Amino acid sequence: MKTFILAVALFVCNTRTALAAADIDFATQVFPIFEKSCLSCHGPEKQKGGLRLDSKAAAFKGGDDGIVLVAGDAAKSDLYRRITLAAGSDDVMPNKGAVLTKAQTDFIRDWINQGASWPATALANVPQEKPAREPAVPMADFKPGAAELKAAASLQAMGIDLWPVAAGLHWHEANLRSQGDRPVDAALAKLKDAASVVSLDLAGTKFSGASLANLKSLTNLARLHLEHTQVHDADLADLGGLVRLTYLNLYDTPITDAGLEHLKGLTNLRNLHVWQTQVTEAGAAALRKSLPDCDIDRGWVSTAAENKTPETKK
Repeated sequence: MKTFILAVALFVCNTRTALAAADIDFATQVFPIFEKSCLSCHGPEKQKGGLRLDSKAAAFKGGDDGIVLVAGDAAKSDLYRRITLAAGSDDVMPNKGAVLTKAQTDFIRDWINQGASWPATALANVPQEKPAREPAVPMADFKPGAAELKAAASLQAMGIDLWPVAAGLHWHEANLRSQGDRPVDAALAKLKDAASVVSLDLAGTKFSGASLANLKSLTNLARLHLEHTQVHDADLADLGGLVRLTYLNLYDTPITDAGLEHLKGLTNLRNLHVWQTQVTEAGAAALRKSLPDCDIDRGWVSTAAENKTPETKK
């Protein structure tokens, strides 16, 4: 019996060692976690605490509180400490939405312990944002009418505030992420009267395709986040009239090449994110012919994945 127990113990130890030694691939196992859960606060648009996690140089530079990554030692890496804090902790990352799963934090821990390799080729297809041809906010200020003031009051009652983009201006940004798992169809119905909205964040929200038609009236909209939603190709037809749009994020959605056809008239579009969608390089190339000044971010795509046929991708 002792021999049997010893054998089992050795097997378990060896198995754990083998698993711990498994190489972590940054491009497919770590950066997608950063992209989904970290970059909204630590990316090109926003750098909370002075920290960016969208490039190797920025990540290893750290933020206002110092270094967050110590290659080879997760225990000394503040990034790992923060992502393993309990939900609700002051320093937990991410501090909005669901905390990372144990499997996700283990990936990051093992990646750091293995040297935190961040290959330059892993994100070779992720471009830097280009400046928009026109300013994101129209030059002239905007005075909201009675319909907009009523809509703003209704949205506030739902827990949604319209925040001014700068002091002294009436242009606003709206963030519906606070609605969590609740559908935002009712909010979008009210938002259609808020013509002063120039930035709208619907990332991770739930809505019907018909509700997206409410965005047609937001003709001053310059930035739109639709990542992690179930927006479909046909829904993008409702964006065709948003001629001031400079930024559109469709990361992790069911969009295909067919959906891009609806974007060809958005001549001010400068940044389009379609990583982890069904958009192919051929589809992106076709859109670039219509929008030569637009950076189309397909993220890191392996050659094997690119060579799959539509049938094998399903």
